[in-house]
Amino acid sequence: MAKDKEEEIIVDVEQVYSKSEQWVIENQKVLSIAVGAVIAIIGGYFVLNNFIIAPQEVEAKEYMWQAQQAFAKDSFELAIYGDESTVGFEYIIDEYGMTKAANLAQYYVGVSHLHLGNFEEASEYLSSYSCDDVLVCAVAYGANGDAHLELGEYSDALSLYKRAVDHSDNELTTPIYLKKAGYASELLGDYAGAKSFYERIEKEFPRSQEAGDIQKYIARVDGMSAN
Repeated sequence: MAKDKEEEIIVDVEQVYSKSEQWVIENQKVLSIAVGAVIAIIGGYFVLNNFIIAPQEVEAKEYMWQAQQAFAKDSFELAIYGDESTVGFEYIIDEYGMTKAANLAQYYVGVSHLHLGNFEEASEYLSSYSCDDVLVCAVAYGANGDAHLELGEYSDALSLYKRAVDHSDNELTTPIYLKKAGYASELLGDYAGAKSFYERIEKEFPRSQEAGDIQKYIARVDGMSAN
């Protein structure tokens, strides 16, 4: 009886193998195309990264310093658009769009537009920036929050300030954006929320510049809450 069962299992396995083999034969063309497609994708990715993007990255970085120098001197229009002797960030974005340099240029253009009072453009570029450095991410969120605040979009500003606070807990940027979040909350009429942000500065960052006059802000929202 056990032998019969063993023979049945062997037969079943052979049948499955036979069916699988038949399926492979019948679908050999489709499988060949699929395998070829995978190889082509891998090969294309290798070529793209090593023979197109990598050289462009080198070129873009060579140009980048010119725009960065203009930015450092507060020559924001020159930094964005460049001139006959300076390559601007816009050129890098347009010509080297797949590079890390072009992505960073989005940040610089956004902040430049913020300084120039072009708040919609600032938000557009800052929203397009894909950040990976923790501190720069916080500043990018905060700058985007500033743009929305200037546009009267207080809820969006508050959301971005919160992201800036949550993204990087540090003595440099966190108290700045806690204070801005408090101010945005005030503009939204949420005085209790504003007070919670101000009190965080007082408790968590007592040595920060923002903590110097924070009692004044706490007293103000207390007064507004009482009215």
